Amino acid sequence: MGVSKIDDYSREQNQIASLLKALGHPARIAIIEYLSKVNTCICNDIVDELPLAQSTISQHLKELKTAGLIKGNVEGTSICYCIDDKQFSYIRDYFKLLKNTIKTCC
Repeated sequence: MGVSKIDDYSREQNQIASLLKALGHPARIAIIEYLSKVNTCICNDIVDELPLAQSTISQHLKELKTAGLIKGNVEGTSICYCIDDKQFSYIRDYFKLLKNTIKTCC
């Protein structure tokens, strides 16, 4: 394994890379799209929606939650998940700024 160079980049560059890495799997995109449609949901609802095992979905939910893209609250024996719009606002603002600074050369 190589040496990590994250200290060579700004906090913002590391943050956006972490968020985009968490979104870098089609199952996680499907989970985000589902949560955005239903507003909140319980993990078992996601299992019914996607063609993945419950344990696999739980791992994807953990990655999304660790990145701060979703929030989860315990309700009885289930966890109710929803979108954390703060991180999505950060991603939107990043790409908006990037779009405004891109100069087309080709």
